[in-house]
Amino acid sequence: MTRERTSVLFVCLGNICRSPLAEGIFRRLVAKRELNHEFEIDSAGTGDYHLGEPPDPRAADVARIHGITLTGTARALEPKDFERFDYIIAMDRTNLHRIQELQREYGAGSATLSLLREFDPEAKGDLEVPDPYYGGAGGFERVYRMIERSCRQLLSQLTAPQHAE
Repeated sequence: MTRERTSVLFVCLGNICRSPLAEGIFRRLVAKRELNHEFEIDSAGTGDYHLGEPPDPRAADVARIHGITLTGTARALEPKDFERFDYIIAMDRTNLHRIQELQREYGAGSATLSLLREFDPEAKGDLEVPDPYYGGAGGFERVYRMIERSCRQLLSQLTAPQHAE
């Protein structure tokens, strides 16, 4: 029996900092395990502030330092995303609440909604990935490390034997 692709959507506010980083990191982790054929991965924002823009240069720089190229342009969360994705993963509570509101408003989908840092073994109760937009490069590196830890654990959980059944 062939397992269907698992679809994961990472969401932040503008889709130029945190969610593109999460998408890029998760893509790389999936590729390293040669699981590209098993996953559909994307990112979006709850706001429409940066539609069509590339990732923030500071996010692209920190990704590049770690061997990841961020691709794509900012887009807003759409009604079809709730049908298309199995998992919609927010970077913070504000965006998670907005996603929940939109899911109710659209009356669509059965996607599992969660916070990314629910998967971070070092979260210690702080489940938010802070927005580094108004800070310096150090904030982007800190956010990168949080997202990478969380994405590693997320991938482990999604590829665990009980998930495959």
